[in-house]
Amino acid sequence: MRAPGPAVLVAFGVVALTAAIIWWWWPEQTGGALRIPELSVEAQAGRRAFDLYCARCHGESAGGSAAGPPLIHRMYRAAHHADVAFELAVRRGVRAHHWRFGDMPPEAAVAQVEVAQITRYVREVQRANGIE
Repeated sequence: MRAPGPAVLVAFGVVALTAAIIWWWWPEQTGGALRIPELSVEAQAGRRAFDLYCARCHGESAGGSAAGPPLIHRMYRAAHHADVAFELAVRRGVRAHHWRFGDMPPEAAVAQVEVAQITRYVREVQRANGIE
């Protein structure tokens, strides 16, 4: 039996690396209970707005659901998705690129001040769960 050639080994390595990257970055439901800290006044308002506009897809406390990814996930940390990304997502919508849930439509009903409050809420819950 002949040993696999270099091209086969390289292809296998690329597939294995791709699978590892997808496994690492794929946003799933958090699965466990999230730690909800004592929220600032702005984050409390953000939680109310989140529950009204976002929870139906992003789940209770931004933990994800069958309809949308969790925002309390390392992929959505500020170093990877800056606060402005939340504003752009709400205003423009987002094409599916990190998840299998389909495209996120724009949410025209959310006021700009509410987006800032929601972002503050998400960031405070992220920090409480070790996502910086």
